[in-house]
Amino acid sequence: MSNLHEHSNKTVVSVEGMKKLEEKLQYLSTVRRAEVAEQIAVARGFGDLSENAEYDEAKNEQSRLEAEIIDLENIIRTALVIDDTDVATDRVNFGTTVRVYDDELKEEVEYTIVGARESDPINNRISNESPMGAALLGKKKGQTVKVNAPGGLITLKIRDIQHRK
Repeated sequence: MSNLHEHSNKTVVSVEGMKKLEEKLQYLSTVRRAEVAEQIAVARGFGDLSENAEYDEAKNEQSRLEAEIIDLENIIRTALVIDDTDVATDRVNFGTTVRVYDDELKEEVEYTIVGARESDPINNRISNESPMGAALLGKKKGQTVKVNAPGGLITLKIRDIQHRK
């Protein structure tokens, strides 16, 4: 069983998240690269490159695409991949689902702690780097956590911790 605290300076992703990153890299480096190369070739046909807005835009898109590909390659190469089944549930950790009682809302809410690249707040998948995720990390069942959120101070009481749902 592993705890995330030892790896807090790395990009953390689940096995599922890594698969999505690899699929995106594959798409960008094949399909999208070919599309941008085609845009550049078509724009070249419009004449004088010094006054060719389509050519400039296509070259800018190529630069953005290449930067994104490099970023994805770096993340894939250096990310810490965590298998949720190896995650300890004695404390809130990356890959756990935590059920909390929100004092302000007067209701229970479940949050799954995920890496920043997998966060989806609308579906209660919060980043381990977000104010709430960071405040919950390492806490145990029964503990109360105060979170400085954009809307003010939130008080959460941890009711249960389990593997990601």
